[in-house]
Amino acid sequence: MTTNSETRAPKQSVWKRITQSKYFVYVLISPLVFVLLAYVIFPMYKTFLQSVVDQEGSLSLTNYLRFFTSEANLESLYNSIFISIVSVITCAIVGVGMAFLLNRYEFPGRKILSILVLVPMALPPLIGAISFSFLYGSSGIFPRLFQSIFQLDNVPFALEGIWGIIIVHTFTMYTYFYLSASAAIRGLDLSLEEAATSLGSGRLRIWRKIILPMLTPAMVASSLLVFMISMASYTAPLMFGVERVMTMAITLSRTNGNLDMAATQSTILSLVSIAFLILMTWYQNRRNYQSQSKGVGVHRTEVSSPVVKYIAAILSTIGVFILMLPILVIALISFAVDGEWTTQIIPTSYTFEHYIELFTDSRTWGPIKNSIQMSIVAVIGNIIFGVAAAYAMVRFAFKGKVFMDILIMVPWALPGTVVAVNLISAFSEGNVFSFNQVLVGTFWILPLAYFVRQLPLVFRNTQASLIQMDDSIEEAAQSLGATWWHSFRRVVLPIIMPGVLAGTLLAFVQGLTEFVASILLYSPSTMPLSVGIWNKMYSFQFGTACAYGVLQTILIIVVLLINERLKGGTNQSGASIG
Repeated sequence: MTTNSETRAPKQSVWKRITQSKYFVYVLISPLVFVLLAYVIFPMYKTFLQSVVDQEGSLSLTNYLRFFTSEANLESLYNSIFISIVSVITCAIVGVGMAFLLNRYEFPGRKILSILVLVPMALPPLIGAISFSFLYGSSGIFPRLFQSIFQLDNVPFALEGIWGIIIVHTFTMYTYFYLSASAAIRGLDLSLEEAATSLGSGRLRIWRKIILPMLTPAMVASSLLVFMISMASYTAPLMFGVERVMTMAITLSRTNGNLDMAATQSTILSLVSIAFLILMTWYQNRRNYQSQSKGVGVHRTEVSSPVVKYIAAILSTIGVFILMLPILVIALISFAVDGEWTTQIIPTSYTFEHYIELFTDSRTWGPIKNSIQMSIVAVIGNIIFGVAAAYAMVRFAFKGKVFMDILIMVPWALPGTVVAVNLISAFSEGNVFSFNQVLVGTFWILPLAYFVRQLPLVFRNTQASLIQMDDSIEEAAQSLGATWWHSFRRVVLPIIMPGVLAGTLLAFVQGLTEFVASILLYSPSTMPLSVGIWNKMYSFQFGTACAYGVLQTILIIVVLLINERLKGGTNQSGASIG
């Protein structure tokens, strides 16, 4: 008579042979390959195909000729590239400058400023643009304040146009340079600077020849991030009335029913982003930036001059005030009575009604519920495929590994408008990847967009945890008779869980704050929170819109704190593209 243990033994033996086979990795990654093929490559291919096929179904470059002979399209392309390059430069100046100041010198106010310098990370892109409009726009608080003080007929200044977009980008994106540069500066060897000084080099030459080259890897990574986010920027141009940028041009083309031109513009915008990625990678790889010195890392120097200390304290206070203003103004207006704030400098009537409506009015709660549901669906997929992809990339060597790594990150590099157009091109009619169902206009199109865009977050965070884990731990479990699945579930997963949770939390928040792709994909029944905010703004319900924004901001702050705790104090951030 056969016992249960004897029955299980052959099954475990077969499973062990499968998991130890050199082909097991292909079993593991095959679902991921299908997902990338179906929801990244296929949509990109459909968009490109739409841009090069005419109405008769023949290959044609007519759409590209129309693009490059159109003054409006060329101006949109030029403006997007110009805004992105200048944003990289200004964010680098502010971010690296603040990182150097706060990590190299000790002065009054440094500790509080070190905390509050990261405040802009808590602002969702849409809310960040709205807050700057409330503060510095043509009807903003400060222009009206100075108009009142000096008794002027018109406001003396206003944040608008291309330079308004660049200022918003600078004050909301410099944190990416700050985080990367801070980590790099803390690892710099002070003995290199001391040696250069002893040989007669001045401060400018030391900066140019020693400090900046050693910061290059961090600068390249941050430049890529800021450039891609700037190219994808939609909310700032929308708030400041700049229609001639690529993201706005794509949206206008789709709104006007010119789908072929929208596909062409999306393809060109993708090519520009990828070209910048290649250029910056080439620049970084030109030389070796690794220090061969074994000196001690950088330490903070006490500012000894009383005058400099006094100036530093004043500048720190001003800096803290400026950094906190966007969040403070959103919080203030969230209590303002709708319709009461017209020509006054600040609102004069306040209420708690907006916060009560968030959870009691079905029309107000609807977008919140939709965003929560769609984000949960997206992150479940992110966990399953992101963890599997990270495990395959770290633990196995297989053909196409580098290509798959790049492919997973492509949606993060592409603007949200491009991802949305790709999905519309691919799933506006049934096909094998949508199980012959039309997804556009249904509930599932938005979770799909969130899943595609957020997969890199879970993938990268899990990958980082797996790299830090010693392979021998898993090998020891399997040598003691544990199956691959048992060792993964009971040994590997608990160890990498902080990284998985960190990526999941960031992906969930990205889903709640996603606006750029949502505005093109939502339907009235699936309106997400970010679109709800915009609709409230459009109907001049500023208080309700800002109450939504405060809810988003609090959620992001909580997630960042949890993420910091999970990561054990290391600086990790998720970029909001909008």
